Amino acid sequence: MEFYLDTADVAEVKRLAAVLPIKGVTTNPSIVARGKRDMVSVLQELASLLPADSTLFAQVIAREPQAMVEEALKLRAVIPDLVVKVPVTHNGLTAIKQLTQLNIPTLGTAVYGAGQGFFAALAGASYIAPYVNRVDSQGGDGIGLVTELQKLVGLHCPASKVLAASFRTPRQVLDCMLAGCQAITVDPQVAEMFLLDPAVDDALKRFDHDWSAAFGTLVL
Repeated sequence: MEFYLDTADVAEVKRLAAVLPIKGVTTNPSIVARGKRDMVSVLQELASLLPADSTLFAQVIAREPQAMVEEALKLRAVIPDLVVKVPVTHNGLTAIKQLTQLNIPTLGTAVYGAGQGFFAALAGASYIAPYVNRVDSQGGDGIGLVTELQKLVGLHCPASKVLAASFRTPRQVLDCMLAGCQAITVDPQVAEMFLLDPAVDDALKRFDHDWSAAFGTLVL
């Protein structure tokens, strides 16, 4: 199971990497643009603070196949083991096929349908990213999409991994993992929701109270 943070906030990654068992970081143009920093400097800084075996993902902005490939090569010149994110469109699939032939790992992103994602796997994408909450927001079934795509990939393209993305709640994340997803990318706020439960704090306070009442100190 690969657990990623979906962010370009270097400070957040540094803080949470010390706590959560993350495999790396995924980004996209919108996420990077919110920080008003260029993609290269963000990637370099993330690479400098994560363990050597971590994985970084960055997305091409170009829309023509050859331009996508050229942009991917430039990004890989900065981060040699980068996984290149490519939207699953007609042009994107062409680029994924070309990058696969160059032995460059890709992630087929912006996936809203199981068939769309499956085409990316057949084209050679190492990862496919269905947008769970965005599908739900459009009245669809994000978890159902993930379940169908996971089954298709498992049956026919086991070398590819479903990397589910776009979450609003921890429940969505858990349901994707229960559906068999081998990878997940989560906004830092959603990731922390797993640990922020008032009941946990209440339990710890009760432990402290009972111990202090019996022994007068919190030291063992």
